[in-house]
Amino acid sequence: MRRAIVVSAQGLGSASPNPPVGCVILDRGGRVVGEGYHRRKGEAHAEVNALAAAGGRAVGGTAVVTLEPCNHYGRTPPCREALIDAGIARVVIAVMDPTSRGEGGAALLREAGVEVEEGVLAEEALLVLGPWLASLTPERPFITLLQGPDSEALFGEVDLLRQSHDLVVRAGGVVEEGRPGSHGAGVFRVPVRPLEGDSEDVLKALGETGARSVLVVGDAAVPSLQQCADRIIRYLPFTATSSAPLPPGYRLSEVTRGVGYVRVVGRRM
Repeated sequence: MRRAIVVSAQGLGSASPNPPVGCVILDRGGRVVGEGYHRRKGEAHAEVNALAAAGGRAVGGTAVVTLEPCNHYGRTPPCREALIDAGIARVVIAVMDPTSRGEGGAALLREAGVEVEEGVLAEEALLVLGPWLASLTPERPFITLLQGPDSEALFGEVDLLRQSHDLVVRAGGVVEEGRPGSHGAGVFRVPVRPLEGDSEDVLKALGETGARSVLVVGDAAVPSLQQCADRIIRYLPFTATSSAPLPPGYRLSEVTRGVGYVRVVGRRM
């Protein structure tokens, strides 16, 4: 499952509005014979890509997948059907899909005689799936706010974080795709005008893009978004240790030291 979680991270920043999912196929003897991830909407899902890599070696084997296999026909056939047709005997799932329709993929797999195990390393799988899941309930993207002085460390963080975020919001509300051209055609829209207005208007505009995760860079980006951040990453110089590292309502989740600064990460409680 940990291998499937790592594989799933390859879909961050491109799979939205679909979830970034990873799958590993084991043969009858427990050997890895295929793996795959969901790249973007409209293309094959993780299970289908992993089964294609495994070929006939998947018969009687196990599919280890980070999210419950889908059970409905959309742009692609349901993954539970692909698993059954491939002769998979057992499916191991980390996180159940709250958007599953009808009985759910797991229930239909069981009806077909496939052994199903749920909740395996679910907390670890949320390291990748967490922002997608969080964006479902309020129907708006997961917001990460990056704050700190202009420094090589901060610039490097932007370059790194944008790879796993759908959109980046910079000074003046200018919006960029995290990885330009990475999302499926016709399912993802980047605002051409700078974001403005209150938090409700801005979140609505971001939600209409199809984005599940948004990186907001600096305090000057969009002031109304600062109160909506689900995660805050701050770079604090050593001279600022007397100030509050995080605003009220956030739980400290990570602290690391760099050259001349402390990197603090907080999650909304």
